[in-house]
Amino acid sequence: MVDIKAITKDIISTLITVALIIGVGIALTGTWPFMVAVQSGSMEPHLHIGDVVILVSPSKTKIVTWVEGKREDYKSFGDYGDVIVYYPNGDRRITPIIHRVVAWVNAGDRIPVLDHTTGRLKLSNVVAKSSGYITQGDHNPFPDQLAELPNGKRIQPVKDSWIVGVAKFRIPYVGYFRLILERI
Repeated sequence: MVDIKAITKDIISTLITVALIIGVGIALTGTWPFMVAVQSGSMEPHLHIGDVVILVSPSKTKIVTWVEGKREDYKSFGDYGDVIVYYPNGDRRITPIIHRVVAWVNAGDRIPVLDHTTGRLKLSNVVAKSSGYITQGDHNPFPDQLAELPNGKRIQPVKDSWIVGVAKFRIPYVGYFRLILERI
C-alpha cells in the first residue's frame, strides 16, 4: 500500500532542501544562476565541455581584464584576467557566453585581438560602437566582438548589466548530466 503521508513528507523535505541550497548559493555569490555548465570547447584548454563553473556577482568582485592581469601577474583559469558569463548584447533569450575578459574599450577605440600563440594584443580595424569589455574564448582566434550572432548582428562590447557573473571555481565534468538533459 502506498503511504501518501510519507511520500508527501519526502517531497516537502526535498523541496525545502533545494530551496535552502539555492538561497545559500545566491546569498554567497550574489547572482543567479550561480553555477553554469560549459557547453562548448571555446575555453579549451582551461575550461572543458561539461565543467560546472561557480560564479560570483560582479558587485562582489573586481573584474580584471587580460591587459590588467598581465601587468599585475593575476591569472584565473590558466591565463591572465577574469572569465565572465554574459548575455550577448544583453539579450536574455540567447545562451550566455563564458569567455575571458581581454580589455576595456571606449566607444571609438579599435577592438583588440588576443593572439594566443604570441601572448600579445593586436588591434583590429573594427571600431567599437560603445564602451565595454572585449571578450574572447581561450581557444578562439578572435574576440566575440568580431563575431556575428545568428540574427546577423555583431556582439557589442559587454556592458556591466549584461554580466551574469565572474567565474571563480571549476568542478570538472559534473555538468555533463545537465547538458545531456538539455538535448533531450
